Amino acid sequence: MFEVAEQKHSLNKEAYREAVETLRFDLLSRQLELAEKRDFSVIVVVSGVDGAGKGEAIHSLFEWMDPKHMKAHAFGEPTEEQRMHPRMWRYWHAVPPKGEIAVVFGSWYFDPMRARVLGERDAASFDRELGAINRFEAMLASEGVLILKLWFHLSLEQQKKRLAAIARKPSPGLHVLAEWSGVANHAAVNETSETVIRRTNAAHAPWIVVPSADGHYRDVMLGRTIADAIGERMAGKEPARPEAVSMTAPSIDGRTILDSLDLGKSLDKSSYERQLARYQHRLFKLAEKGAFDGRAVVTVFEGWDAAGKGGAIRRIVRALDPRMVRMFPISAPSEEELAHPYLWRFWRRLPRHGQLSVFDRSWYGRVLVERVEGFCDEADWQRAYTEINDFETQLADDNYLVLKFWLHISKDEQLKRFKAREQTPFKQYKITDDDWRNRRQWDAYAVAANDMIERTSTRAAPWTLIEAEDKRHARVKVLKTLCKRLESVL
Repeated sequence: MFEVAEQKHSLNKEAYREAVETLRFDLLSRQLELAEKRDFSVIVVVSGVDGAGKGEAIHSLFEWMDPKHMKAHAFGEPTEEQRMHPRMWRYWHAVPPKGEIAVVFGSWYFDPMRARVLGERDAASFDRELGAINRFEAMLASEGVLILKLWFHLSLEQQKKRLAAIARKPSPGLHVLAEWSGVANHAAVNETSETVIRRTNAAHAPWIVVPSADGHYRDVMLGRTIADAIGERMAGKEPARPEAVSMTAPSIDGRTILDSLDLGKSLDKSSYERQLARYQHRLFKLAEKGAFDGRAVVTVFEGWDAAGKGGAIRRIVRALDPRMVRMFPISAPSEEELAHPYLWRFWRRLPRHGQLSVFDRSWYGRVLVERVEGFCDEADWQRAYTEINDFETQLADDNYLVLKFWLHISKDEQLKRFKAREQTPFKQYKITDDDWRNRRQWDAYAVAANDMIERTSTRAAPWTLIEAEDKRHARVKVLKTLCKRLESVL
């Protein structure tokens, strides 16, 4: 795979000067147009062998371009804070908004490649990690991110010469990682990188192998690759995006999973108060006994407007130390959030181990309100089921408990509660024009909710359907479910 890159590619000083003159204009003009139009963002992944000059090449790139619209991110061993979050959490923080460019050293390839080279990861585990990376990059590309991945290559002899030269005359600020991708592991690095490139090279996230023996040639190739890719996207070349596939067929008899719920379930006041106290105390004791040690809990509340999500949430929060609870009422995305992939704002809100987060509305807005209201294309919400399943599976793999509650009421009960809110002064803020407008689309939301539950209730993150016609029953069932899930992992 690397034979062509090991040829004697080079540029003399005059050829380099001429190439850079044109290249700087192309890079800067396209970067400024990108920053002005904000149609997409760019991620440049930088990887390669030790001594290939990755840092020098990026230094040149920042000299040629406007650093105000670029950021460099370097990833190595995770910090203590990063270890308290899912593995991909730190990388989501590096995803740039539309109009900007992120240059990523190490990246999401660092951990699996290093472990594989050092013999700490078997082939099956390595392959699973590459599969997860493929899905991550496919999701970014589907959201319009331009992804370029560059592997800086040296032959064994070239690497020996380069590292020897660095040892004789270190460059100011030069930092070479010699732990796993140096001369001693050259063969293992080559084998591993070939596997990575073969398994993760895709039209929407291509790998480009950069011959790096000659610094002039290396730097110009890096800059030209970026300038041409941005230029092609701006010229209207349609980005390669994975296609979404529908996973289910429509019901023939029209019956849905929500139709099967018994909305007549209820609790009288005395039973409710007794069970509420019981399960709140049980939740408190579980926290006291260490149910949250070494793990985090993510609770998601979805359901009809006025179904009682807020009341159920308050009964959970009252049972816990407020220092360990993080609350996130989710509304329409901000301008900054709209400039990123839709899951970005939720990755940034994930709790660290030892905490419980409550999402009042969530990432499921993509397949509910955005689907029904036409805020995204059908292809976007169709692929979102798979992206959400993958997101939640990653959380489960990183020791997160994901509990998802759908609070269900009848259309008649919703109308009754809407009218009660209008007539109660301290509840009037809860009823808005949007609530009435959403109600007029009840049938469309019912179809979307059923599809959501059917396609995203998984072993890693199952849905719990709450019969919420009676608020007392709903609150107790939520608490009881949470307690049982925590007890199951102790």
